[in-house]
Amino acid sequence: MSDPKNPNQINIELNDEVAQGTYSNLAVITHSASEFVIDFVRIMPGIPKAQVKSRIILTPEHAKRLVAALQDNIAKYESANGIIKEVKGSTPVLPMTFGGPTAQA
Repeated sequence: MSDPKNPNQINIELNDEVAQGTYSNLAVITHSASEFVIDFVRIMPGIPKAQVKSRIILTPEHAKRLVAALQDNIAKYESANGIIKEVKGSTPVLPMTFGGPTAQA
C-alpha cells in the first residue's frame, strides 16, 4: 500500500530468494540504440566455463541513472571507509586461475 501523504512513494517487495543476493565477479555490458544489457557473471577458479547468473536490461536513461547512483554510493562509501584501491591490469583475463593450479580432468 502506498503512503497517502506521499503519492510518489513506491512499495518495493523483496522476497527471500532475491534477498539472498547473487554473487558476481564480472559484468559484461552491451547496448543497442534502445537498451543496455548487463550480464552478471560468476567466474570460478579451475572451471573453464563462466555462467551468467543474472541479466538486467535497462533503457539508456535508466542506465545513466544507475551510473549516477553508483558514483554517489561509491563516494559515500569512500568517505566512510577510504579510497577503493584499483589494481592496474586487474581486468579479468580468461581463463582465470585465481592463483591456484590449473584444473585438469
